[in-house]
Amino acid sequence: MNANFRNFALWVIIGLVLIALFNLFQNSGQRTAGQDISYSQFLSEVDQGQVRNVVISGQQISGIYTNGGAFQTFAPEDPELVKRLEDRGVSITAKPPTEGGQSLIGMLISWLPMFLILAVWIFFMRQMQGTGGKALGFGKSKAKLLTEAHGRVTFEDVAGVDEAKEDLQEI
Repeated sequence: MNANFRNFALWVIIGLVLIALFNLFQNSGQRTAGQDISYSQFLSEVDQGQVRNVVISGQQISGIYTNGGAFQTFAPEDPELVKRLEDRGVSITAKPPTEGGQSLIGMLISWLPMFLILAVWIFFMRQMQGTGGKALGFGKSKAKLLTEAHGRVTFEDVAGVDEAKEDLQEI
């Protein structure tokens, strides 16, 4: 297997693990603890006065019993539900509905700039490897240091050249 492919695969795996951890902690507040009950059971417990408070988020209802236990249920459209809860003295908290289906699209949109930056970085790294590290070397000087043994030109070396004599006369 190619070393570059293994390195790339390692970075992809690390990225996926980081995304999974991000989503795990991002959505942890949306999960509610408690037993799932049917809507009819919820209504009968409200009528019996066993429900202390509820949180309504769209059609998702979660709440706490008077004995401290937690529950959650899914409610159909019921215009009389709020009045029924108020008549029984249940504390009601309403929250906007959470859209679970949009979380994947939202995650992709939020991570898109990071993926683009990573893609550009990988592109430049490959360019540098392919050209011997010269892709970003446009600012490097190609001047060579002259030493005594190599590259020293004396007047004796150019004594017979007319152009060299003219250059020296100009100086």
